[in-house]
Amino acid sequence: MFDIITFGSATRDNFLILKKDNYKILRNEGSAFKKTICFPLGSKIEIEDLKVFTGGGGTNTAATFSRQGFKVAYVGKVGQDKRGEAVIEELKKLKVDNKFVKKDKEIPTALSVILSLPEENRTILIYRGACHFFKEKEVPWKKLKARWFYLAPLSGETAKLFLPLVKFAKKRGIKIAANLGNTQINLGLKVLKPIISQTDILLLNREEASLLTKIPCQDEKRVLKRLNELVGGIFVITKGKKGAVVSNGKYLWRAGVFPVKVVEKTGAGDAFGAGFVSGWIRSESIPYAIQLGASNAASCIQKIGAKEGLLEKDKHPFSINAKVKKTKVLK
Repeated sequence: MFDIITFGSATRDNFLILKKDNYKILRNEGSAFKKTICFPLGSKIEIEDLKVFTGGGGTNTAATFSRQGFKVAYVGKVGQDKRGEAVIEELKKLKVDNKFVKKDKEIPTALSVILSLPEENRTILIYRGACHFFKEKEVPWKKLKARWFYLAPLSGETAKLFLPLVKFAKKRGIKIAANLGNTQINLGLKVLKPIISQTDILLLNREEASLLTKIPCQDEKRVLKRLNELVGGIFVITKGKKGAVVSNGKYLWRAGVFPVKVVEKTGAGDAFGAGFVSGWIRSESIPYAIQLGASNAASCIQKIGAKEGLLEKDKHPFSINAKVKKTKVLK
Protein backbone atom coordinates (compact mmCIF):
# COMPACT_ATOMS: atom_id res chain seq x y z
CA MET A 1 0.00 0.00 0.00
CA PHE A 2 1.13 3.53 -0.80
CA ASP A 3 1.08 6.39 1.66
CA ILE A 4 -0.19 8.66 -1.08
CA ILE A 5 -1.04 8.51 -4.78
CA THR A 6 -1.03 11.70 -6.84
CA PHE A 7 -3.10 12.55 -9.92
CA GLY A 8 -2.61 15.46 -12.29
CA SER A 9 -0.48 16.74 -15.14
CA ALA A 10 2.96 15.58 -16.27
CA THR A 11 4.84 18.02 -18.51
CA ARG A 12 8.20 18.96 -19.92
CA ASP A 13 8.95 22.52 -18.83
CA ASN A 14 11.20 24.74 -20.94
CA PHE A 15 12.33 27.87 -19.11
CA LEU A 16 13.40 30.75 -21.35
CA ILE A 17 15.30 33.27 -19.24
CA LEU A 18 14.74 36.58 -21.03
CA LYS A 19 17.19 39.44 -21.25
CA LYS A 20 15.81 42.49 -19.53
CA ASP A 21 16.29 44.84 -22.48
CA ASN A 22 14.66 42.50 -25.03
CA TYR A 23 11.04 42.91 -23.98
CA LYS A 24 8.68 45.57 -22.65
CA ILE A 25 6.02 45.46 -19.97
CA LEU A 26 2.89 47.49 -20.69
CA ARG A 27 0.38 48.38 -18.01
CA ASN A 28 -3.28 47.76 -18.85
CA GLU A 29 -5.42 49.93 -16.62
CA GLY A 30 -8.89 48.50 -16.02
CA SER A 31 -8.02 45.11 -17.55
CA ALA A 32 -8.06 41.71 -15.86
CA PHE A 33 -4.44 41.43 -16.95
CA LYS A 34 -2.78 44.46 -15.39
CA LYS A 35 0.47 43.91 -17.29
CA THR A 36 1.31 42.64 -20.77
CA ILE A 37 4.65 41.42 -22.08
CA CYS A 38 5.55 42.69 -25.56
CA PHE A 39 8.14 41.71 -28.21
CA PRO A 40 8.92 43.36 -31.56
CA LEU A 41 6.96 41.46 -34.23
CA GLY A 42 9.09 39.77 -36.88
CA SER A 43 12.35 40.07 -34.95
CA LYS A 44 14.69 37.56 -33.33
CA ILE A 45 14.62 37.77 -29.54
CA GLU A 46 17.82 36.73 -27.83
CA ILE A 47 17.44 34.95 -24.49
CA GLU A 48 19.77 34.84 -21.50
CA ASP A 49 19.52 31.09 -20.86
CA LEU A 50 17.42 27.98 -21.50
CA LYS A 51 16.73 25.30 -18.89
CA VAL A 52 14.60 22.16 -19.26
CA PHE A 53 12.94 20.21 -16.42
CA THR A 54 9.90 18.05 -15.81
CA GLY A 55 6.81 19.65 -14.34
CA GLY A 56 3.06 19.35 -13.92
CA GLY A 57 0.98 19.29 -10.74
CA GLY A 58 0.76 15.50 -10.53
CA THR A 59 4.50 14.87 -10.72
CA ASN A 60 5.53 18.01 -8.81
CA THR A 61 3.47 17.03 -5.78
CA ALA A 62 4.66 13.42 -6.00
CA ALA A 63 8.23 14.75 -5.83
CA THR A 64 7.55 16.59 -2.56
CA PHE A 65 5.87 13.56 -0.97
CA SER A 66 8.78 11.32 -1.95
CA ARG A 67 11.37 13.75 -0.59
CA GLN A 68 9.37 13.95 2.62
CA GLY A 69 9.84 10.21 3.09
CA PHE A 70 6.46 8.89 1.96
CA LYS A 71 5.82 5.89 -0.27
CA VAL A 72 4.22 7.53 -3.30
CA ALA A 73 2.97 6.70 -6.78
CA TYR A 74 1.87 8.93 -9.66
CA VAL A 75 -1.11 8.06 -11.87
CA GLY A 76 -1.24 9.82 -15.23
CA LYS A 77 -0.28 9.72 -18.87
CA VAL A 78 2.60 10.82 -21.08
CA GLY A 79 3.27 10.46 -24.78
CA GLN A 80 5.38 7.70 -26.23
CA ASP A 81 8.18 10.15 -26.94
CA LYS A 82 11.44 11.55 -25.56
CA ARG A 83 9.59 14.02 -23.35
CA GLY A 84 7.57 11.19 -21.82
CA GLU A 85 10.73 9.16 -21.25
CA ALA A 86 12.26 12.13 -19.43
CA VAL A 87 9.23 12.38 -17.12
CA ILE A 88 9.41 8.68 -16.24
CA GLU A 89 13.17 8.80 -15.70
CA GLU A 90 12.75 11.75 -13.36
CA LEU A 91 10.09 9.88 -11.38
CA LYS A 92 12.47 6.95 -11.02
CA LYS A 93 15.24 9.20 -9.73
CA LEU A 94 12.82 10.71 -7.23
CA LYS A 95 11.77 7.22 -6.08
CA VAL A 96 8.18 7.81 -7.19
CA ASP A 97 6.50 4.63 -8.39
CA ASN A 98 5.67 5.03 -12.10
CA LYS A 99 3.97 1.70 -12.83
CA PHE A 100 0.59 3.47 -13.21
CA VAL A 101 1.87 5.88 -15.90
CA LYS A 102 0.26 5.22 -19.29
CA LYS A 103 2.01 5.94 -22.60
CA ASP A 104 -0.08 7.36 -25.43
CA LYS A 105 1.02 6.39 -28.94
CA GLU A 106 -0.83 9.26 -30.62
CA ILE A 107 -0.81 12.26 -28.27
CA PRO A 108 2.60 13.72 -27.33
CA THR A 109 3.65 14.56 -23.77
CA ALA A 110 2.42 17.93 -22.54
CA LEU A 111 4.81 20.84 -22.96
CA SER A 112 5.17 24.22 -21.27
CA VAL A 113 7.33 27.14 -22.38
CA ILE A 114 7.90 29.49 -19.46
CA LEU A 115 8.95 33.04 -20.33
CA SER A 116 10.82 33.95 -17.17
CA LEU A 117 11.33 37.67 -16.65
CA PRO A 118 14.06 39.06 -14.36
CA GLU A 119 12.53 40.92 -11.39
CA GLU A 120 9.04 40.49 -12.84
CA ASN A 121 6.89 37.37 -13.13
CA ARG A 122 6.51 34.72 -15.79
CA THR A 123 4.17 33.88 -18.63
CA ILE A 124 3.53 30.23 -19.48
CA LEU A 125 2.70 28.90 -22.94
CA ILE A 126 0.98 25.52 -22.61
CA TYR A 127 0.56 22.61 -25.01
CA ARG A 128 -2.01 20.32 -23.44
CA GLY A 129 -0.63 16.90 -24.25
CA ALA A 130 -1.28 13.30 -23.19
CA CYS A 131 -1.81 13.95 -19.47
CA HIS A 132 -4.91 16.01 -20.30
CA PHE A 133 -6.51 13.08 -22.15
CA PHE A 134 -6.38 10.45 -19.41
CA LYS A 135 -9.69 8.57 -19.38
CA GLU A 136 -11.59 6.73 -16.68
CA LYS A 137 -11.18 3.36 -18.41
CA GLU A 138 -7.38 3.80 -18.29
CA VAL A 139 -7.22 4.15 -14.51
CA PRO A 140 -5.98 0.93 -12.83
CA TRP A 141 -8.76 1.09 -10.24
CA LYS A 142 -8.18 -2.32 -8.62
CA LYS A 143 -4.52 -1.52 -7.96
CA LEU A 144 -5.04 1.87 -6.31
CA LYS A 145 -4.36 1.09 -2.65
CA ALA A 146 -3.31 4.07 -0.56
CA ARG A 147 -3.95 6.02 2.63
CA TRP A 148 -4.32 9.30 0.72
CA PHE A 149 -5.12 10.58 -2.78
CA TYR A 150 -3.76 13.97 -3.82
CA LEU A 151 -5.71 15.44 -6.72
CA ALA A 152 -3.75 18.23 -8.40
CA PRO A 153 -5.72 20.42 -10.84
CA LEU A 154 -7.24 18.28 -13.60
CA SER A 155 -8.08 19.77 -16.99
CA GLY A 156 -9.20 18.68 -20.44
CA GLU A 157 -10.63 15.15 -20.66
CA THR A 158 -8.83 14.26 -17.43
CA ALA A 159 -11.11 16.65 -15.49
CA LYS A 160 -13.87 14.05 -15.90
CA LEU A 161 -11.90 11.82 -13.50
CA PHE A 162 -12.43 14.17 -10.56
CA LEU A 163 -15.82 12.85 -9.42
CA PRO A 164 -15.04 9.12 -10.01
CA LEU A 165 -11.77 9.45 -8.07
CA VAL A 166 -13.46 11.09 -5.09
CA LYS A 167 -16.26 8.50 -5.04
CA PHE A 168 -13.74 5.66 -5.33
CA ALA A 169 -11.65 7.04 -2.48
CA LYS A 170 -14.55 7.63 -0.10
CA LYS A 171 -15.94 4.14 -0.72
CA ARG A 172 -12.57 2.62 0.28
CA GLY A 173 -11.71 4.87 3.20
CA ILE A 174 -8.95 6.72 1.34
CA LYS A 175 -8.47 10.30 2.50
CA ILE A 176 -8.53 13.06 -0.12
CA ALA A 177 -6.51 16.24 -0.58
CA ALA A 178 -7.71 18.20 -3.61
CA ASN A 179 -6.28 21.30 -5.27
CA LEU A 180 -9.15 22.46 -7.45
CA GLY A 181 -8.36 24.04 -10.82
CA ASN A 182 -10.68 26.21 -12.88
CA THR A 183 -12.04 23.24 -14.87
CA GLN A 184 -13.29 21.52 -11.71
CA ILE A 185 -14.60 24.75 -10.22
CA ASN A 186 -16.57 25.43 -13.40
CA LEU A 187 -18.55 22.25 -12.75
CA GLY A 188 -20.51 24.45 -10.36
CA LEU A 189 -21.51 24.08 -6.72
CA LYS A 190 -24.50 21.88 -7.55
CA VAL A 191 -22.02 19.19 -8.60
CA LEU A 192 -19.16 20.10 -6.27
CA LYS A 193 -20.94 20.68 -2.95
CA PRO A 194 -21.48 17.00 -2.03
CA ILE A 195 -17.91 16.27 -3.12
CA ILE A 196 -16.03 19.01 -1.28
CA SER A 197 -18.11 18.35 1.82
CA GLN A 198 -16.32 14.97 1.93
CA THR A 199 -12.83 16.27 1.08
CA ASP A 200 -10.33 16.02 3.94
CA ILE A 201 -8.13 18.89 2.71
CA LEU A 202 -9.20 21.40 0.05
CA LEU A 203 -6.48 23.65 -1.40
CA LEU A 204 -7.23 26.85 -3.32
CA ASN A 205 -5.53 30.10 -4.19
CA ARG A 206 -7.46 33.29 -3.53
CA GLU A 207 -8.69 33.59 -7.13
CA GLU A 208 -9.95 29.99 -7.12
CA ALA A 209 -11.66 30.56 -3.76
CA SER A 210 -13.41 33.59 -5.25
CA LEU A 211 -14.48 31.66 -8.36
CA LEU A 212 -15.82 28.77 -6.28
CA THR A 213 -17.81 30.93 -3.85
CA LYS A 214 -18.85 33.63 -6.39
CA ILE A 215 -17.61 36.23 -3.89
CA PRO A 216 -14.94 38.84 -4.75
CA CYS A 217 -11.57 37.83 -3.28
CA GLN A 218 -11.30 41.28 -1.66
CA ASP A 219 -14.20 40.30 0.63
CA GLU A 220 -12.21 37.66 2.49
CA LYS A 221 -14.56 37.38 5.46
CA ARG A 222 -17.47 36.35 3.25
CA VAL A 223 -15.28 33.97 1.24
CA LEU A 224 -14.12 32.26 4.44
CA LYS A 225 -17.62 32.07 5.84
CA ARG A 226 -18.97 30.50 2.64
CA LEU A 227 -16.16 27.94 2.47
CA ASN A 228 -16.76 26.99 6.10
CA GLU A 229 -20.34 26.19 5.07
CA LEU A 230 -19.24 24.10 2.09
CA VAL A 231 -16.12 22.24 3.16
CA GLY A 232 -16.34 19.24 5.48
CA GLY A 233 -12.67 19.11 6.42
CA ILE A 234 -9.76 21.54 6.32
CA PHE A 235 -9.44 24.18 3.64
CA VAL A 236 -6.40 26.24 2.71
CA ILE A 237 -6.30 29.51 0.77
CA THR A 238 -2.91 30.69 -0.47
CA LYS A 239 -2.54 34.42 -1.08
CA GLY A 240 0.84 34.82 -2.75
CA LYS A 241 3.04 37.30 -0.91
CA LYS A 242 0.36 37.66 1.76
CA GLY A 243 0.80 34.10 2.94
CA ALA A 244 -2.03 31.67 3.64
CA VAL A 245 -5.14 31.20 5.73
CA VAL A 246 -6.39 27.80 6.92
CA SER A 247 -9.68 26.76 8.53
CA ASN A 248 -10.93 23.56 10.14
CA GLY A 249 -14.42 24.97 10.65
CA LYS A 250 -13.75 26.06 14.25
CA TYR A 251 -10.53 28.05 14.05
CA LEU A 252 -8.55 30.05 11.51
CA TRP A 253 -4.77 30.01 11.23
CA ARG A 254 -2.89 32.74 9.36
CA ALA A 255 0.77 32.86 8.40
CA GLY A 256 2.96 34.97 6.16
CA VAL A 257 5.68 33.87 3.75
CA PHE A 258 9.39 33.45 4.34
CA PRO A 259 11.30 36.51 3.03
CA VAL A 260 13.46 35.00 0.28
CA LYS A 261 14.71 36.24 -3.07
CA VAL A 262 12.42 34.93 -5.80
CA VAL A 263 14.23 33.32 -8.74
CA GLU A 264 11.25 31.56 -10.39
CA LYS A 265 7.69 31.07 -9.12
CA THR A 266 6.73 28.04 -11.19
CA GLY A 267 5.72 25.16 -8.91
CA ALA A 268 5.25 27.26 -5.76
CA GLY A 269 1.58 26.31 -5.39
CA ASP A 270 2.33 22.61 -5.79
CA ALA A 271 5.19 22.92 -3.29
CA PHE A 272 2.99 24.59 -0.69
CA GLY A 273 0.08 22.19 -1.17
CA ALA A 274 2.13 19.00 -1.00
CA GLY A 275 4.21 20.43 1.84
CA PHE A 276 1.07 21.26 3.82
CA VAL A 277 -0.41 17.79 3.29
CA SER A 278 2.93 16.17 4.21
CA GLY A 279 3.00 18.16 7.45
CA TRP A 280 -0.60 17.26 8.27
CA ILE A 281 -0.11 13.53 7.59
CA ARG A 282 2.98 13.50 9.79
CA SER A 283 1.69 15.56 12.73
CA GLU A 284 -2.02 16.40 12.38
CA SER A 285 -0.92 19.89 13.45
CA ILE A 286 -2.16 22.74 11.28
CA PRO A 287 0.59 25.18 12.39
CA TYR A 288 3.27 22.63 11.53
CA ALA A 289 1.58 21.85 8.20
CA ILE A 290 1.44 25.56 7.29
CA GLN A 291 5.08 26.05 8.20
CA LEU A 292 6.23 23.03 6.19
CA GLY A 293 4.16 24.15 3.21
CA ALA A 294 5.52 27.69 3.38
CA SER A 295 9.08 26.46 3.85
CA ASN A 296 8.81 24.08 0.88
CA ALA A 297 7.38 26.83 -1.34
CA ALA A 298 10.07 29.30 -0.27
CA SER A 299 12.76 26.78 -1.10
CA CYS A 300 11.11 25.97 -4.45
CA ILE A 301 11.03 29.57 -5.72
CA GLN A 302 14.74 30.07 -5.08
CA LYS A 303 15.59 27.77 -7.99
CA ILE A 304 14.50 27.41 -11.59
CA GLY A 305 12.47 24.23 -12.08
CA ALA A 306 9.42 23.19 -10.06
CA LYS A 307 11.17 20.20 -8.44
CA GLU A 308 14.71 21.54 -8.01
CA GLY A 309 14.36 23.26 -4.63
CA LEU A 310 11.93 20.91 -2.88
CA LEU A 311 12.83 20.04 0.70
CA GLU A 312 13.89 16.66 2.00
CA LYS A 313 12.47 15.28 5.23
CA ASP A 314 13.70 17.06 8.39
CA LYS A 315 15.77 19.55 6.38
CA HIS A 316 14.28 23.02 6.76
CA PRO A 317 16.44 26.00 5.80
CA PHE A 318 13.85 28.36 7.29
CA SER A 319 12.58 28.68 10.83
CA ILE A 320 9.94 26.00 11.24
CA ASN A 321 8.77 27.90 14.32
CA ALA A 322 7.59 30.86 12.26
CA LYS A 323 4.62 32.57 13.88
CA VAL A 324 1.16 31.26 12.99
CA LYS A 325 -1.78 33.29 14.30
CA LYS A 326 -4.86 31.38 15.51
CA THR A 327 -8.36 32.89 15.87
CA LYS A 328 -11.90 31.58 16.17
CA VAL A 329 -13.98 31.26 13.02
CA LEU A 330 -16.48 34.10 12.68
CA LYS A 331 -20.07 32.87 12.45
